[in-house]
Amino acid sequence: MTVLRILPLTLVACVLYAQTAPAPSRLEFEVASIKPSPAITDNAHIGMRVDGAQVNCTAWSLKDYIRIAYRVKDYQVEGPDWIASTRYNISAKLPAGATREQVNDMLQNLLVDRFGLKFHRVKKEFPVYALEQAKSGSKLKESNLDGLKASDLAKPSTSVTATGSAQGVFVSLDGGASFSFADGKLKAQRLTTARMADVLARFLDRPVIDQTNLTGIYDIELSLSPEDYRGMLIRSAITAGVTLQPEVERMAMADVGESLASALLASGLRLEPRKSPLDVIVVDHAEKNPTEN
Repeated sequence: MTVLRILPLTLVACVLYAQTAPAPSRLEFEVASIKPSPAITDNAHIGMRVDGAQVNCTAWSLKDYIRIAYRVKDYQVEGPDWIASTRYNISAKLPAGATREQVNDMLQNLLVDRFGLKFHRVKKEFPVYALEQAKSGSKLKESNLDGLKASDLAKPSTSVTATGSAQGVFVSLDGGASFSFADGKLKAQRLTTARMADVLARFLDRPVIDQTNLTGIYDIELSLSPEDYRGMLIRSAITAGVTLQPEVERMAMADVGESLASALLASGLRLEPRKSPLDVIVVDHAEKNPTEN
């Protein structure tokens, strides 16, 4: 498998967005099984699905589980290299009366109990991009919601599925929201601008903060030059913690590419470099081999 064929598979491992639900008293899964994930191959299916009382998470690294459980972004988790490369499947059952919104809190306790997770928090200043409206104002296309409420689509997703292959990456979220990175284009449907910022950050060299002050649900399609497309694909792998050969890493996006900037401007948006203090979880200890099921 060539480097450019395997890179889309690395992106599907970081597609769940930060959650904002408050944490109640200690919540636990009724039962939970943790197993090593098989090697990722073409047409891999990665993500979380909540089906009734059953929760299935496939091919995520410990770093992915930490950011999901503690409602942070990928760049807000630091620790040993292996937490981004060793992958696990988790199958768990919700206790009676539990809701999807409580899954994150149950994951927190599972990571502490089974991986022995210990960490501390620090605040660090990051170079970021601010996603803003251009001087011309937003030209984003409002999504067809098919009777859904915009407030429902603005909620964090509790079920995410992603497929990656040589043809690209395709991610499905709750409520028909989705995004894809394939055929030289980044396409998104039924996303808030906050989610758009999260998606863009996966392909750039720094976090993206939503400062558009837009509250709608939108569709967007960004056409990219072959150079920018390849560079963003490589950058997504680096963001996901994948170690690449130096000559490949040099092809990654070092800043906002011309075609990306032009495509955003056509939608009335722009990315402006800034600095911003952000909270970071620093992993002090975690067991590579979780305790037995």
